[in-house]
Amino acid sequence: MSFASSVASVKVIGANGQISLGKQYAGRQVLVEEQSPGVWLIRTATVIPDNERWAHAGQARADLESAMAWAGANPADDADVEAQLERLRGRE
Repeated sequence: MSFASSVASVKVIGANGQISLGKQYAGRQVLVEEQSPGVWLIRTATVIPDNERWAHAGQARADLESAMAWAGANPADDADVEAQLERLRGRE
């Protein structure tokens, strides 16, 4: 059985209502859950905007992962650029 280590520290909430958690968390998003009056649980989180959620679910996610794997295995180059342009123009 493993237990998470916990370190307690005293922080002061400033006049503007803010508390500093330390530079290691700068810029991170967090979930703040008020479990009871004066008791908060603060957890780091990754928030996905609604208009990007489609890319993280189902077939879209699988397709994107497949495309990224293909792109990693097939680096871009500019060999035969003219031939490709002609093919795309439908002249070949």
